[in-house]
Amino acid sequence: MAASNETVRVKVREQYTRAATTGGCCGGDACCTAGYSPEELARIPTESVLGLGSGNPVRRAELKPGETVVDLGSGAGIDVFLAAELVGPEGRAIGIDMTPVMIERARAIAAGRRISNVSFLLAPIERIPLPDASAEAVVSNCVINLSPAKLDVFRDAFRILKPGGRLVVSDIVQERPLGPIKDDCGCVATAMVRGEYFDTIRRAGFVEVGVVEDRPWRFGPGGPEASAVTVVARKPRRKKTE
Repeated sequence: MAASNETVRVKVREQYTRAATTGGCCGGDACCTAGYSPEELARIPTESVLGLGSGNPVRRAELKPGETVVDLGSGAGIDVFLAAELVGPEGRAIGIDMTPVMIERARAIAAGRRISNVSFLLAPIERIPLPDASAEAVVSNCVINLSPAKLDVFRDAFRILKPGGRLVVSDIVQERPLGPIKDDCGCVATAMVRGEYFDTIRRAGFVEVGVVEDRPWRFGPGGPEASAVTVVARKPRRKKTE
């Protein structure tokens, strides 16, 4: 299983290295829809926009000034820069990505634009290099579907969240088991079936799991085969002591 998981990671790293160096979508009808308004895009560096998302989790995260937000699979930093503006100079937006070229690109953008309340860390999203209970929010955009160990991702997101912290994920889910399929970017081929995906979030410890956006993503002869969803969940608050 470990060898298989690493094979998946190598493939993902290769395809996102291509996306970072060519400056755009990986092609086909894969994860190429960015759900950002013109006003949102005008507030962030254009170099960070690669068109690799399936939604806009930052918009749903209800970020407040002074908060710390972590973006899993941050790519060139589009959601990190959008979050950084919302949390302000007293807050922090941190991107986690396992592709060195993406991290280099995001860091160069931040340095060139002198954006000081962001940082980008090279690491797999299954092993986030941050302390326990260090963030108010965790977001991710069309990335967890690519992980070969999705439960590990959600468990580590749970770990770094403070009690009461929010998880907001835009992602792809299969509507039924599709088996081996041809999929340019892997967004559908490596996605979980809808019910299993939500159960995995709950198994990691999250509560109040709900869907705030839901639209068809891939169609087959029998109708929708996969959907783009934005899911919100919360880490339970500490119980009050008597």
